Amino acid sequence: MGVTNYGEWLEQVPDYMKQDGLWEMEVYRKALFLSDLAWSDCEKLLAHPLGRPLAWQLIRSAGSIPANMEEGFGRGFGKDYGRFLKIALGSARESKGWYYRSRQILQAEVIDHRSHLLVTVIAGLITMSKQQYNHKNHNKT
Repeated sequence: MGVTNYGEWLEQVPDYMKQDGLWEMEVYRKALFLSDLAWSDCEKLLAHPLGRPLAWQLIRSAGSIPANMEEGFGRGFGKDYGRFLKIALGSARESKGWYYRSRQILQAEVIDHRSHLLVTVIAGLITMSKQQYNHKNHNKT
């Protein structure tokens, strides 16, 4: 992949991904971008003996963010959707922690970039979770 610029990455995403309704959500696009970045970051971690366990954890948690958004979105807006958003949020927080723990191997600029991206994803997921909660409770009355 090799792309670390969000704008360049967006241009390389195939149309079949962009045609999905989930693509309209910026937080999803950024989570997917992070997942792609984690692949190249994990290659660097795997090259160091002490980085191997970090790489396995990071690739799972970073990939889990968009995956849970996809599954929840695919199930429709209901109880399950909110649950999957919470799982995605947990994975985003976990990924931020794994990036922090990778700071002995990855460059400081990489850690800083990924952490700021994750802060944005986390904020977006919190907003989405609150909206889902309010929508769910509003419909009960």
